[in-house]
Amino acid sequence: MASVETAAEHERILREIESTDTNCIGPTLRSVYDGQEHGLFMEKLDARIRNHDREIEKMCNHHFQGFVDSITELLKVRGEAQKLKNQVTETNRRLQDDGKDLMSSMEELKQCRVQQRNIATTIDKLTHCLPVLEMYSRLQEQMKAKRYYPALCTLEQLEQTCLPRAGQYRFCSIMAENIPKLRIQIRDTAMAQLRDFLESIRKHSDKIGETAIRQAQLQRSLDSSVSPQPRALIGRRSRREAAAGTESDGQGGSPSSEQDSGILDVDEEEEEEVPGAQDLVDFSPVYRCLHIYTVLGLRDVFENYYRKQRRKQARLVLQPHSNMHETLEGYRRYFNQIVGFFVVEDHVLHTTQGLVNRAYVEELWELALSKIIAALRTHSSYCDDPDLVLDLKNLIVLFADTLQGYGFPVSQLFDMLLEMREQYGEILLKRWNITFRQVLDQDNYSPIPVSTEDEFRHYTSQFPLQDPELEKLPFPKKLPFSEFVPKVYCQLKEFIYACLKYSEDLHLSSTEVDDMIRKSTNLLLTRTLSHCLQYGIKKKNVGLAELVQVIINTTHLEQSCHFLEEFISNITNIPPDTVNATKLYGTSTFKDARHAAEAEIYTSLNAKIDQFLQLADYDWMAAVQGGGALTASDYLIDLIAFLKSTFSVFTNLPGKVAQTACMSACKHISTSLMQLLLDPELRQISMGALQQLNADVQECEGFARAGPVAGFQGDTLLLAFSDLRQLLDLFTQWDWSTYLADYGKPTCKYLRVNPHTALALLEKLFKPMRETSRKNNVFAQFRKTDRDRQKLIDTVIKQLRNLITQHHA
Repeated sequence: MASVETAAEHERILREIESTDTNCIGPTLRSVYDGQEHGLFMEKLDARIRNHDREIEKMCNHHFQGFVDSITELLKVRGEAQKLKNQVTETNRRLQDDGKDLMSSMEELKQCRVQQRNIATTIDKLTHCLPVLEMYSRLQEQMKAKRYYPALCTLEQLEQTCLPRAGQYRFCSIMAENIPKLRIQIRDTAMAQLRDFLESIRKHSDKIGETAIRQAQLQRSLDSSVSPQPRALIGRRSRREAAAGTESDGQGGSPSSEQDSGILDVDEEEEEEVPGAQDLVDFSPVYRCLHIYTVLGLRDVFENYYRKQRRKQARLVLQPHSNMHETLEGYRRYFNQIVGFFVVEDHVLHTTQGLVNRAYVEELWELALSKIIAALRTHSSYCDDPDLVLDLKNLIVLFADTLQGYGFPVSQLFDMLLEMREQYGEILLKRWNITFRQVLDQDNYSPIPVSTEDEFRHYTSQFPLQDPELEKLPFPKKLPFSEFVPKVYCQLKEFIYACLKYSEDLHLSSTEVDDMIRKSTNLLLTRTLSHCLQYGIKKKNVGLAELVQVIINTTHLEQSCHFLEEFISNITNIPPDTVNATKLYGTSTFKDARHAAEAEIYTSLNAKIDQFLQLADYDWMAAVQGGGALTASDYLIDLIAFLKSTFSVFTNLPGKVAQTACMSACKHISTSLMQLLLDPELRQISMGALQQLNADVQECEGFARAGPVAGFQGDTLLLAFSDLRQLLDLFTQWDWSTYLADYGKPTCKYLRVNPHTALALLEKLFKPMRETSRKNNVFAQFRKTDRDRQKLIDTVIKQLRNLITQHHA
């Protein structure tokens, strides 16, 4: 059994050796040597080799003839093959020789194809790089030309589009690194230009405001039939055009955008129209900076910065100079700066989207309005020149109208102007007070002589004189009043004109203007003119003739009051009989002045009478003179002569005034003489003195009977001396029985004699008689007569005292 297995294994190994590559029979042979039947395997191997040799020999024998034939044929072919080889070699030689040129051409073609491929690649790369370089070159040109907003747009396009397409090149990396730096440079440069712009408009806001105010003044002076131009069309361009210009600045810039001063030079002489704010100011730095910061995503930062800086400038603009009130130019410069500031803000509001909004501008205007009103109230209070106040008012109106044209509310300014109207009125009153006093001081208090018709017309054109009789008189003739009347009347009209000038352009109704003028005129009449008239009347050197002329003057001025009413109505177109219309108080003013002059006449006349009376030198102990009538005292004769000459001047006075003055003078004389009799210092008096006083009173009564002033009925003027006359008659006629019997009766002859007065005078008269009887005691023959007279006097005194007691009871 083991030999069979060994034989099968050796057979298998032999098959493997036959069928396996010689490189792989190592393991097979190793298995043979590792076994125990090595000799047996070698025997089998030799037997197998012999079998194969026999098979080879059989095959070779079988194919030998074919092999020999093949060798024979092969030998025949060798010669042909050698020929073929030679031919092939020759052909190859010739081919090699011919292929050298071809290979050279092919090499050249290869090089051309490589170059062509490189060129195409280069062109492709340059196609992506050239836009980058061109855009960067454009960026440099825009930066050099200071067209920063287009440069920023170019920068953004370069970063977002061109550089990513160009690839990773060194120059692209350098450009990419420079982009943030360029952005910062553009931002800082734009901000620097904005600062220059803000500084420039701050310095030139005066010119901007002056131009805007001039434009508003020009528009206001246009004919009312022409429809007013919209405020947006001030100057040569509208806001829409300005906004369009802003867009062009944003896209590609414009020549004007390259000017960074902020103020453009406009030759106004070459322009028919007044340039607007946009013609004077180059706003491109604002628009450019706004666009740049918007692109950079910093719009809020820019808006806050701009508003903050403008608020600071607003505070500077609204701060007036300390000496602004001294000249109108100071106010004009102040208003020009404010108008210039708000014109710029209004233009920025309408030509930018959101840089400033309406709420911000209104807030600034509210701040400005409060400061403007406070400044004007303070500085205008220092002004005492009505012309300056009027010019200031016109300037404020123009200032308000200008800003109102830009949409700013200005009602508070007009309210303040109405407040200033009171101040203006007070200043006018002060000026007219000086004027009236100068007129009074320069007046000669004499009727105006006129020699020709021209002179007469000259004065009647100044004052509405209505006197047909005077017009009929031949030349030369005299106007009843002095120069004071036409001058005062003209000054009243000038005052009304001055009030009207202030009321113009205040947007007041005719009724309000009329009421304002009338109230101011009333103040002038009742306060200023009245005080001036009182001043003229109370002056120390004013005589009776001057006072008489004052009365005549005030009478004519009083009569002219209705002409003043008509004058005011004509200039305000408000009828004087309108309901609630203020009436002029001129009539009462001139009446009061006339009454004061009349009272001053009475006072002066009495003072003059007192001066004459001080010259009285009565001998109160004079003896009774028998035979012949006594003559009046010298002082009284002079006094009567003075009164006659004085009352002759009163012919032009109203009759009542002259009569009152005459009656007052006579009463004063009578009262003064009575006081002389009843003077407490006068202890005693004689009948001789009473007779002299009686003679003086008779002289006065003669003066009264002569009628020094026309208009008295009968002996009315004599009533002024009736008290003194009845008293003197009572003593000189010694008619005590009649007096005591009829006392208290309406028909009493001595009705005006007061018991007190009679008692006092009787005691003064009794005292010297008693002393005389005491001295003459030694003469017995006179005792009985004196005793009887003394008893009579004692009885009269007792009865007078009884009357006084009854009167008190």
